[in-house]
Amino acid sequence: MGGPSAEREVSLSTGRECAAALRGEGYEVVEVDAGPDLAVRLDDLKPDVAFNALHGRWGEDGCVQGLLEWLRIPYTHSGVLASALAMDKQRAKGMFRAVGLPIVESLLAPKDAVMADHVLAPPYVVKPNNEGSSVGVYIVHENANSPPKLEKTMPAEVMVETYAPGRELTTTVMGDKSLTVTDILTDGWYDYHAKYAPGGSRHVVPAEVPKVIFDACMEMALTAHDTLGCRGVTRTDFRWDEARGQDGLIVLEINTQPGMTPTSLSPEQAQHCGMSFGQFCAWMVEDASCDR
Repeated sequence: MGGPSAEREVSLSTGRECAAALRGEGYEVVEVDAGPDLAVRLDDLKPDVAFNALHGRWGEDGCVQGLLEWLRIPYTHSGVLASALAMDKQRAKGMFRAVGLPIVESLLAPKDAVMADHVLAPPYVVKPNNEGSSVGVYIVHENANSPPKLEKTMPAEVMVETYAPGRELTTTVMGDKSLTVTDILTDGWYDYHAKYAPGGSRHVVPAEVPKVIFDACMEMALTAHDTLGCRGVTRTDFRWDEARGQDGLIVLEINTQPGMTPTSLSPEQAQHCGMSFGQFCAWMVEDASCDR
């Protein structure tokens, strides 16, 4: 849990919640704040399983997965390659396009070029290619006269993608099945605050959408999961423009380490399917592997 990424605070919250839940299920749990001495700490602890509650770079991009493989410690969530692919949004979208999943136009561009001129016709979105939790996301609206002014903390190369209007939908995959679809309702954009602050958003589970849209989300989430070779629990996010019917459903991205905080989406979906938070965490522990 924890670690040095921009999503450290979210990871600490996820780690605390999961540790408490697993203790409630009878597991012996040691909380480890991931730092430069992580390999030494793990080698000293020699755990039966590592529950990966890290978010962001190093924790869900294949780095810590590679370390755990080297130490032969079974771990939760996706393996090295699937984690690396999912975290690289542009490469993941290329694979989604190859299997026919609907995505929006996107490109990678130097940060300076994005601030100098519109590299796509507005409206569009600018974000890091390898972060999550809506960290460093900029929306450039249709009537914007100038390109965005990006923070110094943004990477030298960023992703720019066509803005997809509509409702925010999401589906969790657990093993080899999709759980359900959630409709995320907010007063504005589903940003970092809306995701993690109490009352920041309202979740309708299951989503009140036409059956054809619901079924498409369930099928596409499983396709995205399988296409990247994911395992354990993932969550795929969608945008749906009601005015365009099924043609308005777009895959945004897949998250191989969904948040496990009190306001998180995947635990809510598991609960809707009859699984308590503790049981959900325990399933991930029992699913842990360093061989697949």
